[in-house]
This record gives sequence, structure tokens and C-alpha cells, in this order.
Amino acid sequence: MSSLNLRERELVALGAALAANCVPCIEFHVPAARKAGLTDAEIDEAIALADKIKQVPAGKVLEAARQMLGSAGASASAATGSSACGTVPAGKSACC
Repeated sequence: MSSLNLRERELVALGAALAANCVPCIEFHVPAARKAGLTDAEIDEAIALADKIKQVPAGKVLEAARQMLGSAGASASAATGSSACGTVPAGKSACC
């Protein structure tokens, strides 16, 4: 049995849906959150907070990509190895 009530569970589900970039999940959980008694303002606040949290790692990825292009320039593309993402620099692991 869950110790979270239905409203709390829907707030968690909204955050997870946004983090997963799952449109069908958002389409399901917004009406479910309303049915659970959440107001549109509460739903909007939860979605805004989830998005704000999601942007932190997204910003770090962008920063890492820009750093890779900074001093290394085009030499990063002259790396060895391969993966689904293309070439992988020696000593680095592939992301996928």
C-alpha cells in the first residue's frame, strides 16, 4: 500500500512524465491530476518545477558539448573507436 495520496501520486507522475518527454503520459496525467483534485495552477506549478529541474542536466550537457568544441575544436572528431553515436575518443566510453 502506498503512503502517498492520489494527489501526491499524480504530482510525481507529472514530474516523471515531463522528465521522460512522454506526451501520452502528460495527456493521461493532467486529466488524472484534475480528477484527483489538483487545480490547474497546482498542475502548472508542478510542471514548471519539473521542467526547471530537468533543465539543470540539459544545461550541463550543452556546456560539456561546447567545452568539447572549445579548445579541442575539430580534433574531437578525429577520435578512434565507434558506437551508435559515431566515433568515441580513445580512453572514453560510448554513450549508447
